Parts: sequence; structure tokens; C-alpha cells
Amino acid sequence: MKVGVADTTFSRFDYAPVVLKVLASSKPPVEIERYTVPGIKDLPVACKMLFRKGCSIVIACGMVGPAAIDTQCAHEASLGLQAVQLAECKHILEVFVHMAEAKSDTELASICEDRARKHAQNALWLLFDQKVLQQRAGTGRRQGREDAGSISISR
Repeated sequence: MKVGVADTTFSRFDYAPVVLKVLASSKPPVEIERYTVPGIKDLPVACKMLFRKGCSIVIACGMVGPAAIDTQCAHEASLGLQAVQLAECKHILEVFVHMAEAKSDTELASICEDRARKHAQNALWLLFDQKVLQQRAGTGRRQGREDAGSISISR
């Protein structure tokens, strides 16, 4: 099975070593194909190309700048990723971190690392052990932050 990793030069954090470390621990092993592009709006094409190279799933990593226009660009990139997912009928796990999510570079790096690691694991579960995700349904899992926890309604 082949997993694609798409990332950008705009990002201030190199997600690939984190993602690749998780993917390297996969049992069964996976083949990895990486494609790097300038920015997040280039990620939809990168993901499409990775699918054409035989990837079963893609992890798309990008960083969103702090300005309002950056948030708009991220939204457009996200819509593009959704269009590729639907066209290919394959998952793209979007690992976007907004610079505005953190008050310091240290916090920003921590969010990036956590989100990348957890989404790489999610990719493996989607490929090989979907039951793990079913067991985690409704548990308030978060990538990049502490889990929110679950809530329920008494019936």
C-alpha cells in the first residue's frame, strides 16, 4: 500500500519527518511517496498527482498565515482538497495549522507536531484498522490540541 505526503515550502514547520516516522512504524509496512509544492493552494494538484502515482491515501500538510487573506486561501485550498477526494473516492487528511492558533513559535511547533503525528496515525487506521476509528467515534479527539472529551444525552 502506498501513502502520499504532500507538503509546502511556505510552512514554517517541516511536517514530513513527523509523518514519515509514524508511517515507517506501520505494520504492514507502507510505501511512501512525497510531493512538495510552494503553498497550500497547490496542495490539491499535488494530492491528485500522488493518487495518479498509486497512493491509496494522502496526508496534505500546510501552514496558514495570520492574515484574513491567508484564511481565505486556506478555505479555497480545503475546498480543492475536498473536490479531489470526491473525484478520486480516496481520503486526503488535511493537516493545516494556522499561525494564529499559537502565541509563540514553540507552541506553533507543538501544534504542528501533534497534528501531523495524529493524522499520520489516522491515515494508517483508515487503511488497515477502521475498527479503531469506530471505537473512537464520539470521543472528542483533537489533533494539535488536547482532546475535548465526549458528551452524551440521557435517554
